[in-house]
Amino acid sequence: MNTRVFRALAFIAIMTAASAARAELSSEELAKIAQNPVGNLISVPFQENLNLNAGPYEKNQNLLNIQPVIPIDVNEDWNIITRTILPIVSLPPLSPYQGRTSGIGDLQVTAFLSPAKPGAWIWGVGAITQLPTHSNQLLGNDNTGFGPSFVVLHLEKGSPWVYGALANNVWSSNNSTATAYNNGLLQPFLNYNFHSGAYLTSSPIITVNWLAKGSQQWTVPMGGGVGKIFHLGKLPVNSQLAGYYNVARPDFAPNWQIRLQVQLMFPK
Repeated sequence: MNTRVFRALAFIAIMTAASAARAELSSEELAKIAQNPVGNLISVPFQENLNLNAGPYEKNQNLLNIQPVIPIDVNEDWNIITRTILPIVSLPPLSPYQGRTSGIGDLQVTAFLSPAKPGAWIWGVGAITQLPTHSNQLLGNDNTGFGPSFVVLHLEKGSPWVYGALANNVWSSNNSTATAYNNGLLQPFLNYNFHSGAYLTSSPIITVNWLAKGSQQWTVPMGGGVGKIFHLGKLPVNSQLAGYYNVARPDFAPNWQIRLQVQLMFPK
């Protein structure tokens, strides 16, 4: 079969499945599914992060994360949820003689093992891998990285609240002459959902560089925003706008972040 025809038929099949899911799920239910990092649905979030006042000249830094999530059915009891992050980065200049640097950063792939039929408390445990896919030396590290990842959340039918946390830590393999790294991430999240599919959200991404010293280790944002489920034709889309202020940050790190996310959803 011609490749273009095959892709077109596959796209139509996915859209048909999404249309059927829309008829069965309310906007509030779709919002809750979107807030579950190990939810049993295919989704493609595009997360735009505008980081303000970064670098020695306090210029804006731009980070677009393309984050497809694909569940794999193992059996009737277990799923494997894969989460991939491909960053597209634009860095401000670090010296008067340097221009802006733009390109692809290092790819991260996480696989969670999670119960297929969870209760109100949902969990997933797995591993994360970082691959040196950067298009410029300023945008990544030549070392491959590995580490554990964990997520737990509370999502109860009839309750407007969805809350939990995702955590991982990545150690470099030190298989090259590149600088070693040991980086941790903690993302607590708290959402309050309305029947209309609108919701309030806070999901700051706390990061730590364990190899740095003192105040250079932690980036701790605080803030929140709003989200809403809408539809492109019959395709459910989760949209979100939020702002965060870094109450702790290394030297030359941005002080504010504006986050805009559009998530295409293909529920089963």
